[in-house]
Amino acid sequence: MPPSTRKTPRIAVLADSDTRWKWGALTADRITPGPSMETASRDDAQAGPALSGFLLRGRATPTPRQLEEVGVRADSLREVTAVEFLRAMAEEEYDVVVIALVGGGVQAMLHGLGRVWEGRQKRPVVVTGYVGVVYEKLADGLLLRHGADLVLANSRQDADRFRAVYEGVGADASAVTEVALPFLGGAPYTGEHDPYTVVFAAQPSVPDSRKDRTYLLERLVRHARMFPEREVLLKLRSKPGEHTTHIEELPYQKLAQRSDLPPNFRLVYGHMGEVLDRTDLLVTVSSTAALESLHRRIPTVVLTDLGVREVLGNHHFVGSGCLASWDQLDAGHRPAPDEEWVARQGVAADGSYATAFEAARERIAKLLAAPELPPLTPYYTPATAPGYLPGILARHHLGPDGSPLPGAPAADKEPGPVRQIVRRAARGAYRHGVQRVAPVIRRMGEL
Repeated sequence: MPPSTRKTPRIAVLADSDTRWKWGALTADRITPGPSMETASRDDAQAGPALSGFLLRGRATPTPRQLEEVGVRADSLREVTAVEFLRAMAEEEYDVVVIALVGGGVQAMLHGLGRVWEGRQKRPVVVTGYVGVVYEKLADGLLLRHGADLVLANSRQDADRFRAVYEGVGADASAVTEVALPFLGGAPYTGEHDPYTVVFAAQPSVPDSRKDRTYLLERLVRHARMFPEREVLLKLRSKPGEHTTHIEELPYQKLAQRSDLPPNFRLVYGHMGEVLDRTDLLVTVSSTAALESLHRRIPTVVLTDLGVREVLGNHHFVGSGCLASWDQLDAGHRPAPDEEWVARQGVAADGSYATAFEAARERIAKLLAAPELPPLTPYYTPATAPGYLPGILARHHLGPDGSPLPGAPAADKEPGPVRQIVRRAARGAYRHGVQRVAPVIRRMGEL
């Protein structure tokens, strides 16, 4: 079936975690030609795009609480396997498909979609990209995303780097399209609140050792004791047992249970934008929340206490003017961001954010208007990567040609009650192993 020709664009978003669902859904809204969900009247349900959400079943499948916290509406939302998603794409009509997965997942879907759309004259436009700062595995992740119609770069700096990688291996770089992070927004910072509020934006996997995470928690608590007139918040991504894009083996909640916390120190959840509404100083190791904060011109610090290292991701902020230590913060230091650096990161604090997605919208509109779209052509094929690609596809129950392997999860019916119970138990066992058993084994290995 050809994609829908109705005025309201139909968009499918496939995501594998709460963060990628947030990125994918907001990206779909911002890049789709026509009125966005944000600008549409609440009474006009058809003003924005019709959004169908698909959550790829796995260890990080978001819980209802996580989805509620993200705060992005969808006309439908269902949990699927890769094979179930591909069947839906073969049977249902869409104009745009946004793939918000890890690199291997994107590659598998590109090959799978190429198979289910084989011979189709008009197919949906396929879009992919990154959730936030790209500070590791640049070449690997980019080449796994090659083949989509649009590979979104969240900043001018990323767009330049993406094109250099593709051109360096002889791949077509025309899909690279500069945009900005889709979740930036909120009112600009106008001055100190009462009480003055310091927020530490925690990350699930950075840093990853108990020693380093305990150190950061102790410094945050010490800051709260030094300034009892301030409110000090530890902003958490997930509750124990929930998973996000990255595995969290040592949740700060559990570390905090062993501490004597001062009355002006609190653990908070919720939408990052709402927390930033009352923030006077945002502190983090390398969270994308730093870019959200800079966009709103909130004083922002990227910590150097554990070093400036690639493994932490804070090396990305070299030149930002935001690097500082807890000792400097306790002494009253306030950072002054470098405006040129900020401009290159897609933060658009100068007011240009409203136009940041125009190039993507124009490109998608042109592709939708074309009488025919070429087949998807990823860089990796059984001929160019015979020792790499089959394993990536097999993890999603796909063969080298993108077709489902024998024994792939059934795609013709919803899971029964027993299957649902077994799945929940397996997921709980996995999370218990990650958060309880693995750290114990690691500590025993260090004896």
